[in-house]
Amino acid sequence: MIIDGHNDLVLRMWRGEPSKHLDLDEARRVGFAGGFFALYVPSHSAFAEPEGAPYALPFPDSVPHEEAARIADELYDVLCALPVRRAMSVDDFEEGEITAIVHLEGAEPIADDLSNLQEWYDRGLRSIGLVWSRANAFAEGVPFRFPHGPDTGPGLTDAGRELVAACNGLRILVDVSHLNERGFWDVAELTDAPIVATHSNAHVLCPSTRNLTDRQLDAIRDSGGIVGVNFAVSFLREDGASAAAGTGIDEIGRHIHYLVDRMGIDHVGLGSDFDGATVPEELGGVSGLPLLLETIGERYDAAALAKITHENWLRVLRATWG
Repeated sequence: MIIDGHNDLVLRMWRGEPSKHLDLDEARRVGFAGGFFALYVPSHSAFAEPEGAPYALPFPDSVPHEEAARIADELYDVLCALPVRRAMSVDDFEEGEITAIVHLEGAEPIADDLSNLQEWYDRGLRSIGLVWSRANAFAEGVPFRFPHGPDTGPGLTDAGRELVAACNGLRILVDVSHLNERGFWDVAELTDAPIVATHSNAHVLCPSTRNLTDRQLDAIRDSGGIVGVNFAVSFLREDGASAAAGTGIDEIGRHIHYLVDRMGIDHVGLGSDFDGATVPEELGGVSGLPLLLETIGERYDAAALAKITHENWLRVLRATWG
């Protein structure tokens, strides 16, 4: 069984585009059991991955709540139309099934006063990334920069602090991927749940703002949390390049091994970013997951590999959702 920290299949379906990485029939064949299916409201200006490094991209414009709420409703309808089940509890994950965690990537669809949060929970929302890489009413994300650290701006707003507390109350997972470092430490101070980065990597191996420092990794470990290793080439490679050609699966393994050595085997999972980023050419997409597991399996026994593929995610979800 493979549980994954992040994919953007819903956005591609909403745009009327075919999947690049996540054919669901092929996913079932290779044992992909689902994970976090993002509802991501795109910025007004198109986002393109940087072609080379160094780079420093400006913040995209913020998206007003009313617009974000309307688009999120449309994205939710697309997710509900997919041939997958929606996760309301950990027990919904089963071998041979694909189960989707409803995840907001960026909290713009949530009203500033949180008046619609319960409604979203009732619809199945079980995970929120406070931000994508732009500012909103709750926090500020990291702009895409390389080489650069994640300490790029202010922390959570008062509304953001209230949102974290409300998520703790409802047992909604709070995702710190895309959040800047000051916001990360605010979440760490406030939350009573494990700290989770659904799709991020090790900053020491790839100095992108989107990756996590050793100090952040230690805090995630100490909270009982998890990092889902992101397959995006520009967050894997030491040089920050986004070229899929010539980028091997071993780059994913490099981050997995570092995180395991730093945090321990219980705190590392997969966070592919399928359909949302350029992934190594050797991987290709979901069909390449067996090759990835074969490659990293040279270092880990079956019990350790099971933790990376699904058991760590299930443990953290159980601890968070209750």
